[in-house]
Amino acid sequence: MSKNSPVNTYQTNNYSSDKWQERIAQIAYRFNHQYQNQKFSVPEEIEAMPIFREWINGRLNDRIVSPFWEIAQPQKNQHCLDIGCGFSFLIYPWRDWQAFFYGQEISNIAKDTLNSRGSQLNSKLFKGVELGPSHHLKYPEDQFDLVIATGFSCYFPLEYWNAVLLEVKRVLKPGGHFVFDILNSEQPLAEDWAVLETYLGAEVFLEPISKWEKIIKAGGAKIVKQQLGELFELYRVRF
Repeated sequence: MSKNSPVNTYQTNNYSSDKWQERIAQIAYRFNHQYQNQKFSVPEEIEAMPIFREWINGRLNDRIVSPFWEIAQPQKNQHCLDIGCGFSFLIYPWRDWQAFFYGQEISNIAKDTLNSRGSQLNSKLFKGVELGPSHHLKYPEDQFDLVIATGFSCYFPLEYWNAVLLEVKRVLKPGGHFVFDILNSEQPLAEDWAVLETYLGAEVFLEPISKWEKIIKAGGAKIVKQQLGELFELYRVRF
């Protein structure tokens, strides 16, 4: 792998001594590969799976995306942090919500894309994206009304989420909400999707809901609302 690969870009710039660094770099590489429209090489038996065909044709994402706004729509003038934001400011109707958008990403491709285009779309609402992992948020205490983290919790063991909850609690204003999703291992699609993601380069952890809710409680959070999707379950919690 070249010294300029996405993995090494992350390694040289971020938390090289961190115990989670290798896994974070692996996830960043998987998504940079996708964002750059590079071809994934998978075995023929994976290509034959219906879920792979849906993924390659772009239909799978519409089925499994977590609509966080349905349980916590950003409000006008709220300061919102989207962790693992991807291209979200280019996709979701932040301008209609009139909420201030901040992001943090481990993908340098997503960060650079949003920072180059976000301010062109709305320089008032778009506040920029930082490069960094979700357990080291580059923002001060009590800054946000709403923190969002969808689409990535399943790539990390539950131990990691303990650290994420601590960081989110730190940056949330008193009374603020945290909205995130977890992979519901009981959903029919879960195992096939986990196999697919593993072959795309990102191992998935299938954990029971009971363990997730124990982590949430241990982190000092109270579940305010839940919403089950085809693959992921959305949670809105308050500390």
